[in-house]
Amino acid sequence: MATALALRSLYRARPSLRCPPVELPWAPRRGHRLSPADDELYQRTRISLLQREAAQAMYIDSYNSRGFMINGNRVLGPCALLPHSVVQWNVGSHQDITEDSFSLFWLLEPRIEIVVVGTGDRTERLQSQVLQAMRQRGIAVEVQDTPNACATFNFLCHEGRVTGAALIPPPGGTSLTSLGQAAQ
Repeated sequence: MATALALRSLYRARPSLRCPPVELPWAPRRGHRLSPADDELYQRTRISLLQREAAQAMYIDSYNSRGFMINGNRVLGPCALLPHSVVQWNVGSHQDITEDSFSLFWLLEPRIEIVVVGTGDRTERLQSQVLQAMRQRGIAVEVQDTPNACATFNFLCHEGRVTGAALIPPPGGTSLTSLGQAAQ
């Protein structure tokens, strides 16, 4: 231990050797900008477009007891939303939904993957033969209350899925106002 203390005191007593700083000609200086090398000057950038135009997707802006606002267009009463169009749907309640009322969804090309059904202010059961007919044709059916069906339809369309919707407006008291309508 005594030797360690002696070595430590010698180390501290050693004169420090300081060299003056040397400025090298190749060292980077402040304000120096890097310039592109010769191989970087003539490289081309390539862009590949996967989709030239964004397809006009259906979007439910708002709903109330009288109908729906879809892509800025007012639709009164029950409606069926197809990938690029809206049609009136001739049903009064969930009890009026039959295999014939769903026939427009399996006649379309490209085939619809899923149909979202909004049954008003509550989720109601559909007839089992209607659901079985849709399943046999390879179309999934999601039955929800209308507010949740609108949100699900918008989400699926945003994902790019081939989606249809069959919507019955909820009775009075339930509504969703879009941001544009709230500002007016």
